[in-house]
Amino acid sequence: MAVDVRKDNELELSENARVVLGRRYLRKDDKGCAVETPEDMFRRVARNIAHADKLYNKNVNLKKIEDDFYSAIATLEFLPNSPTLMNAGRDLQQLSACFVLPIEDSMESIFETIKDTAMIHKSGGGTGFSFSRLRPKNSSVRSTGGISSGPVSFMKVFNSATQAVKQGGTRRGANMGILRVDHPDIIEFITCKENDREITNFNISIGVTEDFIKKAESEQEYDLIDPHTKQPAGKLKAKEVFELIVKMAHKNGEPGIIFLDRLNRDNPTPKSGEIESTNPCGEQPLLPYESCNLGSVNLSRMVKDSKIDWPKMSATIRTAVHFLDNVIDMNKYPLKKIEKMTKSNRKVGLGVMGFADMLIMLGVSYNSQEAINVAEQIMKFILEESQKTSAELARERGAFPNFKESAYGQGPKLRNATLTTIAPTGTLSIIADCSSGIEPLFALAYYRNVMDNDKLIEANSAFVKTAKERGFYSEPLMKKIIEKGGLSHVDGVPEDVKKVFVTAHDISPEWHIKMQAVFQKYTNNAVSKTINFPQEAALKDVEKAYMLAYKLGCKGVTIYRDKSRKEQVLNIEGSSSSGQQKISPRPRPNVTRGTTTKVSTGCGNLYVTINEDDKGQPFEVFTQMGKAGGCASSQLEACARLASLALRSGIEITAVIEQLRGIRCPSPSWEKGGRIFSCADAIARVIEQRLVKKEETASAPVASAPAPAQAPVQADTPKEPVATKKISGNIVGVCPDCGGALRHEEGCTVCRSCGYSKCG
Repeated sequence: MAVDVRKDNELELSENARVVLGRRYLRKDDKGCAVETPEDMFRRVARNIAHADKLYNKNVNLKKIEDDFYSAIATLEFLPNSPTLMNAGRDLQQLSACFVLPIEDSMESIFETIKDTAMIHKSGGGTGFSFSRLRPKNSSVRSTGGISSGPVSFMKVFNSATQAVKQGGTRRGANMGILRVDHPDIIEFITCKENDREITNFNISIGVTEDFIKKAESEQEYDLIDPHTKQPAGKLKAKEVFELIVKMAHKNGEPGIIFLDRLNRDNPTPKSGEIESTNPCGEQPLLPYESCNLGSVNLSRMVKDSKIDWPKMSATIRTAVHFLDNVIDMNKYPLKKIEKMTKSNRKVGLGVMGFADMLIMLGVSYNSQEAINVAEQIMKFILEESQKTSAELARERGAFPNFKESAYGQGPKLRNATLTTIAPTGTLSIIADCSSGIEPLFALAYYRNVMDNDKLIEANSAFVKTAKERGFYSEPLMKKIIEKGGLSHVDGVPEDVKKVFVTAHDISPEWHIKMQAVFQKYTNNAVSKTINFPQEAALKDVEKAYMLAYKLGCKGVTIYRDKSRKEQVLNIEGSSSSGQQKISPRPRPNVTRGTTTKVSTGCGNLYVTINEDDKGQPFEVFTQMGKAGGCASSQLEACARLASLALRSGIEITAVIEQLRGIRCPSPSWEKGGRIFSCADAIARVIEQRLVKKEETASAPVASAPAPAQAPVQADTPKEPVATKKISGNIVGVCPDCGGALRHEEGCTVCRSCGYSKCG
C-alpha cells in the first residue's frame, strides 16, 4: 500500500469522532484526563502491531510496516475492532473482541466458565455460550441427590456475573446464549426474555437444525433429546415451536435464529471441534476457546469520481489482512487455552462499513437489484484479495497449524482458517464518520442536544450537499424530514433523490434479507445485520422473513420491529410549535404510603423512604442520614428529588437504577455480603429491592394452561397517556452514559452520540 503518513493536524476526524475517542479509547491518567491525542493513539496501535513482523523477519523495515498500518487507520480507510484500538501498546494488550467458551454439564465446569467469562469481560471482550449440554430442568443429579435447575437458571447466573464486571472500564459485558431447538427446555428458553428487563446482558438465539425447519414446514413433530442421557425426552410440534419463536421475536426482537447445520458445513476445522455458538452479535461462529480479531474496510473511502476505486480497495484489504494476522501474535490472551486454540487456527474477520454511503455516492438505491449486484462485487473482491494475501503470508510465515487437517487440506496453503466477517461497527462507524456495517441509513437528519438543551440539526452530509446543489434545501425541509423519519412522505424532494436516500424503514424486510444473503455468499464466518420491520408488521411477516433467510443461505437472522422494546426515549419529536412534546410529572396526592429501608454506607446509616401514590404506583424517594450535613445532605436531597421526578414521570424503574447503580465514592462499605459503593448506589439498591422485586412478584404468571407468550404486567406504567409519536431509526431506549437515543443496529445497542455500546 502506498504510504500516506499524515501529520497530526491533517487527520479528518469529525467532532463527534474526537468526542467518542476521548471518552472511550484514548489513554488516560489517574485523574481520567486523556494523555494522548487521536493521532497518538493511531500511531501507538500501528507501531505495536507492526512489531509482529520481527517474529518472522529480523531484517524487516518496521518503520515502513508501521507507516502502512498508520496510514490505513489514520485515513479511516480501515479500522480494527475496538479492543485493538483501546489496548494495543498498553499494559492490558488484550486485542480480541470475540470469544466462545464451553459449558459442560457439571457445577465445576459452569462456575469455571463464569470465572473465565469475568476475566474476558474485564479485558474488553464479549463472550458466546451454548447452554445445550446442560441437563434439563428437574433432572436428577446423582452426585447430590438433588434436581437440576436447567439452562435458563444458569444463564441468569452468568447474567448477574456480567453485570458486576464492566469491560476494561470502557465497554460493558455482552454475551450470546444459544440453546439447541431439540433441548427439552427449549420452550422456557424461547420465552425467557419475554420481559425485556430480564437477562439484560445476553442476546439469545435458537440453534435451529435443518430437520426442524423441514418438519415445521410439513407440520410434523420432532424429538427432544436429553443432552445428559442422549435419549429422546419427548416430542413437540415443530410448527408450534417455530410460531412461538416468531411470536417472541415479533414482541421484542428476541430470540434470533442461527442455522447450526450451515455453520458446521462451513466449519474449516471440523476435526478441531463442532461449532455450537457465536459471539454476542452472531457474526462470528467459533469453536470452544477460540477468539477472533475483526476489522472493517470503510467503503465510503473507496469511491473515486462516482466509481469504485478497485486498486485502492485492493491495497487496503492487503494491509488489513496483514494487520489482523499480526494482531494474533501481539495479543495478550486472557486464558492460555484461548491462546492455544486461537493460534492453531488463526481466524480473522475482515468486513466492511460505510456500504450505504458507497451506494449513495454511486447513485444506487439500497433496495434494488443494482445494489445487490454491487454488494456481490464488493464482497467477492474482498474475499479473493484476502485469500491471496493469506496465501502470501503462509508462504512467508507458514500455514495455520491445523491446516493439514482442515477443509483446505488439498488446496493452496492459507495463513488463516477464516478471513471474512461482517461485524457490527456501531462505535467504529462513528469514528470513521460513515454508515454502520452493511446497514442502510437509519436517519437522514435528527436533533442533537447541545448546551442549555438547545437543539442542533445533524444531517447526512451527502444529502445536504445534494439538496443545496439542486436547490431544494431549507431549514423547514430538514425539520420535516426529522418529523417524518425519512423522505417517503416529504413533499418538495425529487423522486430520484428519494430513491437513493432511503432509510431503514423505507426498505422492506425482503430487501434487508437479500442484502444479508448476498454478503453471506462471500463471507467465511457470518453476517451481523438487523432485519427491520415497521411497528404494524404481522406475525406472518416475521415468519416469512425467517424462512426467506433460511432459503437464501443466511447463517442466522435477527429481526427488530419498530418500537417493540418497552423502553422509549424521553423527548419525542411532535408537531407542536416547540417541536417537542414533554412528559409532565404526576401531581402529588394528599396521602402516600411507603416503606423505609436502612442501609449502612461508608458515610453512616442511610434511611431511604419510597412512597407510592393512591393507585399503588411508585411516586417519590426521601433520604435521611443522621451524620450528613452541608454538601453531603444537599447531594442526597438532589439524588432523591431527581429519582422522585423520574418515578412521577413514568420513567422505567430500571433506567433510574442504572443511572445511580455503581456510582463510587472514596468510602465504600459492605452491607449483607454486598458492596455499597456510595450513597447513590445505596439508593439504587433500595429502589431495586423495593420496587423491581415487588413488580416481578406481581407480574409472575400463575401456572395454568400452557400459554408461555403472555405479556407480563408492567406495574410502573403511569396511568396518564405518554407521548408515543412515531420515531424512526430503531430507537430502543436512553443511553445510560449521555442520555442520548439508543438504537438497535446489527444485533447491538449503540448510542450514536457518545459511542456507548453493549456489544462492540
